[in-house]
Amino acid sequence: MEAQLIRQRLEDSGLRCTPQRFSVISFLLAHHEHPTAAEIFEAVNRVDPRSSRATTYNNLRDLVEAGLVRQVAAEGRAARFDAKDEEHHHFICDRCGNVEDIEWHAIKPPAPETLGKRIVRECELIVRGLCTQCAPRKRAASKH
Repeated sequence: MEAQLIRQRLEDSGLRCTPQRFSVISFLLAHHEHPTAAEIFEAVNRVDPRSSRATTYNNLRDLVEAGLVRQVAAEGRAARFDAKDEEHHHFICDRCGNVEDIEWHAIKPPAPETLGKRIVRECELIVRGLCTQCAPRKRAASKH
C-alpha cells in the first residue's frame, strides 16, 4: 500500500501518523504471515532502532482499537496480528499454531435479543484444527 494511503487511513481513524505507528502498520500490510507482537517489534526495530518494545505494543493496541489491525488469538500462544484490507476469516492449527486466512463467508450475527445490551461490531469465524502440514503427520502417527 502506498505511503500516502497509509497516512490517510491512520488520520481517518483518528490516529496520528507517527514514524513508529507508520512502521508497524506498513510492516503488517507487507507481511501476511500473521506475525506476533515480538516479531513485529524485531522487524520494526531493525529498520528504526529508536522504536521501543513498549511503543510497538502500544501502537498495536491503538491500531486494533481503531479497527485498522485485527488481533487473532491462538489459545495458549502469542496473539498474532493482521492488517489485510479485505474481509476474511482465520484457520488456526492446533499443533503448530499457524494462522491462515480463509475465504470470507458472511456470518449471521447472533439475534439482538440474545445479546442483551451488547452491540456487535463485527462477527468473525475462527476455524481450529490441523493445517495441511500437520494433518498428514497426525494420520501417519495414528497408523502405527
